[in-house]
Amino acid sequence: MRRKWTDKKVLIIGLSKSGISAARYLSNKGADCFITEFKPLKDEDEELVQELQNEGIHVETGTHSDEFIKDAYLAVTSPGVPPKSEIFSRLKEQKIPVIGEVELAYLETSTPFIAITGTNGKTTTTMLASHILSSEYNAPVCGNIGIPPTSLLEERPDFYVCEVSSFQLAFAPAFKPQIACFLTFTPDHTDWHDGIDNYFKAKTSLFKDYKQPLYAIFSGVDKKIYEFSKNYTGAKFIYAKELDQNCCYIKNNAIYFKRTKAEEEIIKLDEIKLIGEHNYQNIMCAVIIAKLTGISNEHIRERIMSFEPVEHRIEFAGVINGKTFYNDSKATNPEASFVAIKSFEGKKLTLIAGGRDKNTDLTEFCKDYINRYVNTVILIGEAAERFKTNMENNGFNNIILADSLENAIDISLTLDNEIVLLSPACSSYDMFNNYEHRGEVFKNYVKTKA
Repeated sequence: MRRKWTDKKVLIIGLSKSGISAARYLSNKGADCFITEFKPLKDEDEELVQELQNEGIHVETGTHSDEFIKDAYLAVTSPGVPPKSEIFSRLKEQKIPVIGEVELAYLETSTPFIAITGTNGKTTTTMLASHILSSEYNAPVCGNIGIPPTSLLEERPDFYVCEVSSFQLAFAPAFKPQIACFLTFTPDHTDWHDGIDNYFKAKTSLFKDYKQPLYAIFSGVDKKIYEFSKNYTGAKFIYAKELDQNCCYIKNNAIYFKRTKAEEEIIKLDEIKLIGEHNYQNIMCAVIIAKLTGISNEHIRERIMSFEPVEHRIEFAGVINGKTFYNDSKATNPEASFVAIKSFEGKKLTLIAGGRDKNTDLTEFCKDYINRYVNTVILIGEAAERFKTNMENNGFNNIILADSLENAIDISLTLDNEIVLLSPACSSYDMFNNYEHRGEVFKNYVKTKA
């Protein structure tokens, strides 16, 4: 139910897409909005800040001032602001409630949410689910994928297909989607959450007793998630594992769905464009979502066949001198790289990895993936030396260091391997603005060499 916002002071923490969207939505509803950004103002944001101020939205940068915080009715935080930030202590002292932008959107609409979370696989599953549902509904993607749901509130769609991160769930106490999906769980963002247990609690908060979704969808191959699902008391479906009912699975080289004991063939694997076992899992989750919302098998099959791979996730980038290049810049942790590397099993593979180090454990990455599936590794960025040491300690020595991504591509062209995969297993912030920027540089340079 929508609140009355007229003349209410709302504090927006962070000059982010979600924060700006929340401020504009609330300002249009009559709220007095104050955006506070602790980082100094960037030159490229000066025009944006002026636009916001012209719209009647107050903006400060380089500080969180008492003037902005004082007497706020509510604070809406951006997902990138760590919960240990000093501003949250000040808000608690003044008894100012804090929610996230996804929570705000949920509270402002009666349109059902389909929430998709997990360490990896969220974006592809969200995009595919929206693509399938859009054959019969208005079902836009939103959330962590880069489109704030508050920016879509006036459209009044049939469903919000929302990618939700652990950051967003940490500030979403009332968020209760109609369908909630938990795809994968591996260690990530442990600094932000102050430990892996808190990270898991943030993910599983979607399924707490008091806010259970109408339907929950769980992975049948992720051991931690599947064990969690066994104790879940609400209505649930499992994918990637055949059960007596309520499941989606692969058999006879096809994907099947089963709600009762009768199974339905949805699509044959050789009709699917997406590469890799992990993508079959993403598809099975999306199939369950589609079946629960009433999409016909014919439309599901047609939409899966017409779906194009998500940008920067095992994305075809071009062919140079018989070598095929793939952009997997979105793989910002080793677990995300696992699935990309394994997708090229049986091929002679050059892996370009490295970037800003998250100091993740590299044992499994080196032993089970580099040693088994990769012919040559080219390392870039701040993490290069640690990655090199870990690989050598695990018996892999075919390693080359490059001083730039472009240099790494040039080196790859001199090697006798048929696939060149950029799958960094690291964040991008040492050399690039974000993983999208890294992926664009990779693709553009490949085009210049083709």
